[in-house]
Amino acid sequence: MQIICGDIGGTHARFALADIASGGDVALGDVATFATQEHVRFEDAWEEFRKSCGGTLPNSLALAVAGSVTGNIISFTNNDWTIALNTLRDDSGMKRLTILNDFAAIAHHAARAEDADLVHLAGPEQCFAGEGTISVLGPGTGLGVAHLHRDGHGGYHVQASEGGHVDFAPVDDVDDALLAHLRRRYDRVSAERVASGPAIVDICKVLAKREGATPFDLSDVEIWNRGLEGSDDLAAAAVDRFCMILGSIAGDVALTQGGWGGVAIAGGLGLRLCKMLQSPGFAARFSAKGRYADLMRSIPVKLVAHPQPGLTGAAAAFCIQHPEACA
Repeated sequence: MQIICGDIGGTHARFALADIASGGDVALGDVATFATQEHVRFEDAWEEFRKSCGGTLPNSLALAVAGSVTGNIISFTNNDWTIALNTLRDDSGMKRLTILNDFAAIAHHAARAEDADLVHLAGPEQCFAGEGTISVLGPGTGLGVAHLHRDGHGGYHVQASEGGHVDFAPVDDVDDALLAHLRRRYDRVSAERVASGPAIVDICKVLAKREGATPFDLSDVEIWNRGLEGSDDLAAAAVDRFCMILGSIAGDVALTQGGWGGVAIAGGLGLRLCKMLQSPGFAARFSAKGRYADLMRSIPVKLVAHPQPGLTGAAAAFCIQHPEACA
């Protein structure tokens, strides 16, 4: 059967049609990407996608959203959209609707991913465990966190979370300075404030102050571009620091969730950081957990290489929720 897949984040909304074969294999069609800031409402982007498909859409939808899925109204942490599920069903004629957190969707993708589709970052070069918990997280406009538990018999269960909003725990003097800098703006500094795309601006400002340099007035996108291409030393140092902080947070997530079976890093920013995350700094921070350092070094950490794991994962979740439609 054919369904609509959507992945709504803080910066982009992505839609695609997906063909689901018997047994649940998903074949994703062309992906339409819309900037959320260029569309006042979710419905505007939805209508644009509908028109691009010739005006007719399937009556089944799998939707991943960057926020908590509770009640009829879906609100987003990092954009101003809301989605009224009852209205979406009525106005679009959806007969089947699966809606889930975006990183829960990515966890569904990770649960089904072949090891060849995962890039080794740290820890032993081995497959994720067939039984036990696998932690899933990734930076983007925010910081998404979820996990999945494999039962050892081919089945699994996904649990969404808002783990990106736990407190930031500094590790060294630079982290301390970053926390102090952010505390002047926020009553409480969460992990998302230091390990998401926009955070690179604050990291850069803190490093510039410590080094006596003049901080440049650039957007997060410009800093990321300069840092990743190595054209600016301060931006490159900020990217290095970001990867170290992400390593610390990834280790904390694994400790909290019992993710001994593996840790999956995902998201568009994660893909851009692939080579940087293979550096010693990320791995050292991931395993620097005191008396549990040896345990942390035994956990395989991998990057989800698929460009659209939220869409394919949403489709996988749809198959689980509506097995009669995917048989």
